Amino acid sequence: MSQPPARRTVLRGAALAGAAGLGLTACSTGDSGANASAVPTEQVDLGSAAAVPVGGAKLYREDRLVVSQPAKGTYKCFSAKCTHAGCVLAEVEKEEGSCPCHGSRFDVTTGKVVQGPASEPLSEVPVKAENGKLIAG
Repeated sequence: MSQPPARRTVLRGAALAGAAGLGLTACSTGDSGANASAVPTEQVDLGSAAAVPVGGAKLYREDRLVVSQPAKGTYKCFSAKCTHAGCVLAEVEKEEGSCPCHGSRFDVTTGKVVQGPASEPLSEVPVKAENGKLIAG
């Protein structure tokens, strides 16, 4: 005759199951996932064009966009939503943006993947400078 599992065994199993669920939640795409558009549907005012350094880039995390200025007066804009699992890039250093979820890295001047697991480039977003301001979308 078998004995029921000890209370400690049951609680440990529940904790592990909960941790596994949290791990899946962290990797899930949620609000910023596949169902949410990577490209804005309306124009977005990003503020001063001077905020984007020549030869560098600026992350607009709240707007899920990253803008680079590879040459003076030339702006490139991409979705800051990682193409692997939909997480928003956490930081931009020089010309590379990094995803905090699984370590993907992107060239923010071209959108191309520099390091996986992402295999698709960032989506390009139209951007223009008007009266010293950047407008994306």
